[in-house]
Amino acid sequence: MQKPLATTRSATGIPTSRLAVWWVLASEVVIFGGLLASYVMHRIGHPEWAAAASVTNTWIGAFNTLVLLTSSFTAVLAHQAAEHGDGKLAARYLTFTIGGAVTFLMVKAFEWTEEITHGYTITANGFWSFYYTAAGLHALHVIAGAIIMGFVARDAAKGRELHRVEIIGIYWHFVDVVWIFLFPLLYIAK
Repeated sequence: MQKPLATTRSATGIPTSRLAVWWVLASEVVIFGGLLASYVMHRIGHPEWAAAASVTNTWIGAFNTLVLLTSSFTAVLAHQAAEHGDGKLAARYLTFTIGGAVTFLMVKAFEWTEEITHGYTITANGFWSFYYTAAGLHALHVIAGAIIMGFVARDAAKGRELHRVEIIGIYWHFVDVVWIFLFPLLYIAK
């Protein structure tokens, strides 16, 4: 079986697949950067948002931060295992990373259920609109990362396409970095 061009070609000295993921992340930086910049500008202009932000549960946000940072660590361990040619171990670590994603999403679902049942919906005010948009967009990226990671883990367990463990790891670290910006803006800055 012939390897895909993306894994064998390198016009820049960087494997095409790695370059591609960096281009995708550059576009994601523009999306999240614009969203976060507009949030900060609106927050500065609307001091009443502090009252709305005071409702967010800092402990839940902190727990989810710990979950994502831990899942990032297991992604690093998966990459290390893949670099050593141990696809089964890489797949096991990716499974732990997926577990972190699922935990994050379950906590987020619990949190949102609590907030929505207390009337804090996306239409409640400007803060909640930004909150649900930013956290929801991030959650979609967590879901996408977990799904892709599942396919990568399946192949890694069979010892195939181990280079993709690094690629999904780069993406996952980006998802974590975005949360590192969202957490203080949405949970701590009250």
